[in-house]
Amino acid sequence: DFVANVSHELKTPVGAIRLLSDAMQDAADDPEAVRRFADRMFTESERLGKLVQQIIELSRLQADDPLDAPVAVHLDDVIATAVDTSRMDAENKNIQVMVGGTSDLQVFGNEQQVLAAVSNLVSNAVSYSEKDSTVLVTTRVDEGSVDISVVDQGIGIPAEELDRIFERFYRVDPARHRSTGGTGLGLSIVRHALLNHGGTIDVSSQEGEGSTFTVSLPLSPAQAQLSQERTHDV
Repeated sequence: DFVANVSHELKTPVGAIRLLSDAMQDAADDPEAVRRFADRMFTESERLGKLVQQIIELSRLQADDPLDAPVAVHLDDVIATAVDTSRMDAENKNIQVMVGGTSDLQVFGNEQQVLAAVSNLVSNAVSYSEKDSTVLVTTRVDEGSVDISVVDQGIGIPAEELDRIFERFYRVDPARHRSTGGTGLGLSIVRHALLNHGGTIDVSSQEGEGSTFTVSLPLSPAQAQLSQERTHDV
């Protein structure tokens, strides 16, 4: 099924690039048309590159279970990188990405996998939010775990779709994914990264008002001990 799905998804941008290249040849004497077709080819090639990258990322995540040599992962750095990765897309839509909550927290695991999970959540929030809105990323400690919440003011998710959004290649709005550049793999990558870490994810959403994705990951042993000491002191 996965190979069949991948083949289907790859055919779309590959076919579009071929058609556009034929159109460019036919319009060789029309510079304006050539530029227009070239821009569309660039967009399709970006989609193709992102799809291939996420297929490779998902394959690596599935092969990394269980985690080898987990380490303390600094969430401030992870969140800063995730926000920076989506900065250009956010600026193009005049979306403000705000970071808040408890700083200087560490979770236990693989930094690249944690980054992949957070980056995909932030990217989705920006992609499916309207212009001139806000995306909020917050962190807090909750009984030996860290909750990372990504809140958007986007299109929301219908209640009947919530159980399926983590399936590979599943899209809530297939007609819209082309305009957002979505591949249908981002949330599947998030799910596999969390499974590898023994983490969980909770989703709450309302159509037309936005969504909140909350990831829970185990604190690093040193930070968990520090948290317990602070609790005893109080």
